[in-house]
Amino acid sequence: MPEKIFYCRGCGACCRWPGIVRARSGEIPAIAEYLQIAEEEFRERFTTLAPDRKSLIFTDRPDGACIFLTEDNRCQIHPVKPLQCRTFPDGWTVPPEFRQQCQGEYR
Repeated sequence: MPEKIFYCRGCGACCRWPGIVRARSGEIPAIAEYLQIAEEEFRERFTTLAPDRKSLIFTDRPDGACIFLTEDNRCQIHPVKPLQCRTFPDGWTVPPEFRQQCQGEYR
């Protein structure tokens, strides 16, 4: 039997959950280019040093949501979003109370 595939409905719930999204190699240049800003400006405006000091992480909005989540629950950088976001929910540890908020489904 084939493996079920997750279908996102764009509710934005996962982009509001607490947690860290690490910037992997190659993601910052791609996102900066997509936003048409210099990499250094991107790092200053949209990243911070991770608590473990091993990588840069994307900053959150004051309400805790992803900095790139728009008012209409869309990802501002969708075509170049980080691998961690593209692979949701596979490989994530998601508490049941958060899973209930997500409108996506496996088919």
